[in-house]
Amino acid sequence: MGAGPDARFPDRATAAFVAHRNLLFTVAYEMLGSAADAEDVLQETWLRWVDVDLDAVRDPRAYLVRITTRQALTQLRALGRRRESYVGPWLPEPLLTTPDVAEDVELADSVSMAMLLVLETLAPTARAVFVLREVFAVEYEEIARAVDKSPATVRQIAHRARSHVAARRPRETVSATETRRAVEAFQQAVHTGDLRRLLDVLAPDVVLLTDGGGVVRAALAPVVGAEAVAHVLHRLDAALALHPTRVNGHPALLLRRANEIDTVLALRVAAGRVTGLYAVRNPEKLARLERETPLHR
Repeated sequence: MGAGPDARFPDRATAAFVAHRNLLFTVAYEMLGSAADAEDVLQETWLRWVDVDLDAVRDPRAYLVRITTRQALTQLRALGRRRESYVGPWLPEPLLTTPDVAEDVELADSVSMAMLLVLETLAPTARAVFVLREVFAVEYEEIARAVDKSPATVRQIAHRARSHVAARRPRETVSATETRRAVEAFQQAVHTGDLRRLLDVLAPDVVLLTDGGGVVRAALAPVVGAEAVAHVLHRLDAALALHPTRVNGHPALLLRRANEIDTVLALRVAAGRVTGLYAVRNPEKLARLERETPLHR
């Protein structure tokens, strides 16, 4: 059940919330890496929004983003404590995205599994500042109101966060065609069980992260190197069917067992080879993958 009002009967508050809902969800998701938690944030945003005196609001979009940011920060600080006790690697909740997300290169980059993992390394306020400034181009003064800091402090935080992310994000720009070819070659190698072809498509230093959340079987530490990763993939259950899809704006594979989603496998590609694999198996993170999730800047 979605957060907020029934769009069939809009009043001023409802109309504004509905108009910006996809944007607010995207802000919350980029800050939290979890669609379920982002939906909770939107519910809290709505509850606060309906109590606002709209006659005093000059810019409903900015005001709603401010509320969402504050609620997401509260949630993010709580999540940090929960993730400390998470079993095995924690990966963001993958989203089946609409084609327009891939067409917006900057948005697709910002919601990629690789980038969301980089954002996890930022402190909560720094993550909020980075997301609002770099992804959504929010003015420093407005960010300052959202995070309860001075504009000068926000500029300093933004500068440090930008440097932090730049040092950790994938540096190489890869064309959509190159990525598609690498994913197709990878899928074919896994499907046929051809170990030699699999080793050819994997980068020597490829890393596989698997998130089972302690609920289903998954590696409890990163698997590093083409030989080790190929060995894991070569042992995949033959009953799993691989279906190409688009997750978080990028090509990915859905692994289904008896038509039920078993795993989402997102891939990072550079120089024509797969350099990163993100396998999400935690059932709680697979619930939204039967439908597309609209993201918006």
